[in-house]
Amino acid sequence: MTAAGAFHEEEALGKAYDARLMRRLLRYLRPHWGLVALALFVLLLAAGTAIVGPWITQLVIDEAIPAADGRYLSLLASAYFGAVVLGFALSYAQAVITTWLGQSVMYDLRREIFEKLQRVDLQFYDKNPIGRLMTRITNDVETLNELFSSGVVTVFGDLFTLGFIVAAMLSMNWQLALVTFSVLPFVFFTAFLFRYKIRTVYRDVRVRLARVNSFLHEHITGIRVIQLFNREEADAARLAELNKDYLSAHLRSIRYYALFFPVIQFFTALALALIIWYGGVRSLEGAITVGVIAAFLQYARRFFEPIQDLSEKYNLLQAAMASSERVFKLLDHPVGITDPDDPKPLPEPAQGDLSFEGVWFAYGKDQYGEPEWVLRDVSLHVAPGEKVAIVGHTGAGKTTLINLLMRFYDPTRGRILLDGVPIDEVRIDDLRTRIGLVLQDVFLFSQDVGYNIRLGDSDIDPEAVAAAAERVGAAAFIDRLEEGYDQPLGERGSTLSVGERQLVSFARALAFDPDILVLDEATSSVDSEIEAKIEAATDELLKGRTSLVIAHRLSTVQNADRIVVLHHGEVREVGTHQELLMVDGLYARLHELQFASAEG
Repeated sequence: MTAAGAFHEEEALGKAYDARLMRRLLRYLRPHWGLVALALFVLLLAAGTAIVGPWITQLVIDEAIPAADGRYLSLLASAYFGAVVLGFALSYAQAVITTWLGQSVMYDLRREIFEKLQRVDLQFYDKNPIGRLMTRITNDVETLNELFSSGVVTVFGDLFTLGFIVAAMLSMNWQLALVTFSVLPFVFFTAFLFRYKIRTVYRDVRVRLARVNSFLHEHITGIRVIQLFNREEADAARLAELNKDYLSAHLRSIRYYALFFPVIQFFTALALALIIWYGGVRSLEGAITVGVIAAFLQYARRFFEPIQDLSEKYNLLQAAMASSERVFKLLDHPVGITDPDDPKPLPEPAQGDLSFEGVWFAYGKDQYGEPEWVLRDVSLHVAPGEKVAIVGHTGAGKTTLINLLMRFYDPTRGRILLDGVPIDEVRIDDLRTRIGLVLQDVFLFSQDVGYNIRLGDSDIDPEAVAAAAERVGAAAFIDRLEEGYDQPLGERGSTLSVGERQLVSFARALAFDPDILVLDEATSSVDSEIEAKIEAATDELLKGRTSLVIAHRLSTVQNADRIVVLHHGEVREVGTHQELLMVDGLYARLHELQFASAEG
């Protein structure tokens, strides 16, 4: 699929109305039924005030003025003023209540999406770009907010207003009311044609806007590459082309709106002309009073406003259906890694005993439908307190082994045991509490250093944070920061060097005091000086603690109790550094290659 095709698929509008989706959306109103009831009551009162003004006008012209009754005229004027003030108050209350309702629903929905995103397994993120997920939790939810704050509830206000005005006109003079309604077929045809045309152009606008946003996101993110290869002018020209395409689509939508509103105003004017003509003729015959004609002129103006409103809400409904379909598709995505129905407790006190028994794993299948095995029948036992290093070429399956241990994925075959209990039979929280993981690609949040070490866990006090930083050698550079542990970090910890970010991640793992420590290429991106600090700290910390160390640099694992060599997903060699060198196998060749590279 082309990029344009992908965007088109992403932004497709789908059905204008889907009863199934609407029923599901309306469920989010249930916790806020009090607000909904209050909003409907306010809308009902506001619709009622819409018919008061014309009715009072008719009484003034037909009764108060001919009778020269000043007291009655003052009373009617006061009532008219009161209706205007009440209408203003009700409009204000309506705006506040419906906005509050929309924000409440948006809060609930956004929280539900975020909780879902925290539960789904990593395989879901392998297939779904982060940008698309951000669109779900921001743009799509905001569209639904507009539906609830400006559509679902307020549409009843338009319907109430139409109903009251129709009833008032029919009760006042049904013949003149039918004359007024004679233009409605033309109004409905215009609204139908407008909805059809605006649907297509609205989709085009969204697709082109998505293209502009995607281009900007990608090129701002890759600004270093763009500047390095002098691509500024070429990229500016491409953006100008995308902007022009977007502007063209947007102008088409403006033209349709520019035509629709004057056409509705024309039919409003036509209805007023019919009222004046027919009402004037009947008034000359004495069948209709001037006050009735005046009232009808006001009713007619107010009658076409909600019709115009309802036509505009069609676009909102259409966009909301598309957004809700995408949001519910995300919420309905099955969570692959879940807690067992009857979880088993892990032994206390923890021992740190690990066993991989006949583990096979494949991320996907090949073109013939056969699993592309990343791990093949891996069996390995790590005794409590033992330090085991896992080495091998890129793609050998080292990181996959850790992903399975952490239950980011589940083995295709075989099982993994922690302290004699299969890890898929214990709660995920219990499992991950026992294991500390330090990754090669360190992720730090933009909050302060202390937060990044304790991750907001109130059980870890500042003293424990400082102690963890001290033990891994991070305290030295943290103390040099202007605000120390309260120093905010930039996006992804951009204010720290690669080595400093690694030290913070070490402190983070140790602050949670895990029974098992896993280091996944944890020192591959640091210089020799910081690597020496990490090694000095971890050698002491790993005593009595089960540890798995994955490393490309064989110099960092020479003192491991055992070294496991993975090759194409299989355990090929196991032994100490000296034992494996004597075997003169894969490990020896890896060692020779790295030694030759270092010498070179």
